[in-house]
Amino acid sequence: MTVAVTGASGQLGRLAVQALLREGATSVVAIARDPKKVADLAELGAEVRQASYDDAESLDRALAGVDRVLLVSGNEFGARVAQHTNVIRAAERAGVQLLAYTSIPRATENPLILAQEHIGTEAVLAEATVPHVILRNGWYWENYLGGLAHAVESGVLHGAAGDGRVAGAARADYAAVAAKVLTTDGHADQVYELGGDEHLTYAELAQVISAAAGKPVRYENLAEADYAAVLEQAGLPAAYAKTLADADAGIATGILDVHSGDLQKLLGRASTPAVEVFRAALG
Repeated sequence: MTVAVTGASGQLGRLAVQALLREGATSVVAIARDPKKVADLAELGAEVRQASYDDAESLDRALAGVDRVLLVSGNEFGARVAQHTNVIRAAERAGVQLLAYTSIPRATENPLILAQEHIGTEAVLAEATVPHVILRNGWYWENYLGGLAHAVESGVLHGAAGDGRVAGAARADYAAVAAKVLTTDGHADQVYELGGDEHLTYAELAQVISAAAGKPVRYENLAEADYAAVLEQAGLPAAYAKTLADADAGIATGILDVHSGDLQKLLGRASTPAVEVFRAALG
């Protein structure tokens, strides 16, 4: 069986390839726009193939002979539904037996800006002929690493999540679930809502950061617009700052607090604690 991972040079894709190799997949294909960026995966035993989400011919070449594929959602906002559709159509032409797609929790009812292109992609999959499984990945604890050093230095974690809870997990946990799904049977037509064991408010998240850093950090809740302004002042593009602030506002409503237990069942263990992720990042 040959299993391919698109976007293999990205953070999740790279971890998924490594997890597949650990799972003992017979043949693993790492698909990347720039093969040089995944040379290390070739050294681990993966076959590297070049393809772009925008290039249908390259996708046909990359998926030739592939039995199962992980479609890692792209990061070019505004173009993702069209790009994902290109991969789905190539998978259909290649006769892929199972396509797994990384989506977002509660996609059919999720109002977040981040969810909209996932909703569009899931709609394409619903009409597609390729057998598929949807991995609705919850929040990554790594999503907080960009502001981690500042939170530790200033002693303040800013956000707009109120008292809402988020069921995060390590990016590697989601990669391990993808590898499990792609190397075992019985997953076609399934939708997995994936979230971690910890259901943290941002005040509790600040306490976890304090424990990881050995320094006091408190949470300061801001209005959504004010938090977006703080992110812009930190150097983020306005559209991205708005998207992150919108995600926090969604967390305040509980949209990313997943209780399904799907991740734990598929992993066969608890999710990685946030404190471990933060300690590793802080060195």
